Amino acid sequence: MTIDYSGRVAVVTGAGAGLGRAHALLLARRGAKVVVNDLGGSVDGNAASSAAADAVVREIREAGGEAVAVYDSVATQAGGQAIVATAIDAFGRIDMLVNNAGNLRDKSFIKMDMEDFSAVIDTHLFGTAYCIAAAWPRMIEQRYGRIVVTTSASGLYGNFGQSNYAAAKAAVVGMMLSLKDEGAKYDVRVNAIAPVAATRMTADILPEGTPELFSPELVSPAVGWFCAEECTESGTVIEAGGGYFARVQTFESGGVVLAPDGVEPEDIRDNWAAISDMANARPFANSMGVIGKVLKDITA
Repeated sequence: MTIDYSGRVAVVTGAGAGLGRAHALLLARRGAKVVVNDLGGSVDGNAASSAAADAVVREIREAGGEAVAVYDSVATQAGGQAIVATAIDAFGRIDMLVNNAGNLRDKSFIKMDMEDFSAVIDTHLFGTAYCIAAAWPRMIEQRYGRIVVTTSASGLYGNFGQSNYAAAKAAVVGMMLSLKDEGAKYDVRVNAIAPVAATRMTADILPEGTPELFSPELVSPAVGWFCAEECTESGTVIEAGGGYFARVQTFESGGVVLAPDGVEPEDIRDNWAAISDMANARPFANSMGVIGKVLKDITA
């Protein structure tokens, strides 16, 4: 059966261009009523304009869909509340929240001032949290919701010159992994995408000659799946780009139990190969799973 969002209301942040625009158009094309949020600023988050969001709303309406624009910044709690309130005021509910808004202020850490660090954290981490906080009570009350957060290969694996961005993108994964448990019994699913796409933010990052391979439209199907009513995944990260899709998980080695009555740094050194051996690595559903395994191993 074709995935269809008729009767559902979606909010997409940072939807004036690039990935957000592609996400909004996909959801609208399949029947969702869409709130298009975009501050209309530059890549570093400065300046503002309503033109970008208005253009996407016009595009959706001309194709026969329903959409409204909202220009608030996700980087403030008031902004997050206003974005979600726009969905309630215009369409009476919110079913899907796609957290896509972002900025970049790349510098090596030694050259980065804390203003640049906090500006990126405020947008990517707090911006995601503010929007979810505004939507969460509605979704819990209606016992239905689909939330997508946007992480990055930088957050999952690190990248030179992006300590601020990587920190924020790693943090949204931790938030998502906790919210998956809190939302489970209410059918509120929370998942993450790690996109690779040719956008304003990646213009200086992607290898020369490859942008045409990484259309934003080739990432949006992952968002579309996570927003589907039939999708029961939660706490999942998908890497997506150029038609490539892969699930990403954190794994822990089988571990080694050393004598608890006298472990020294030398014991870690001497057992490092066994501690690092990933042959029997496994993921865990949550932190209690890790604690349970450790307790079982040390009492065996």
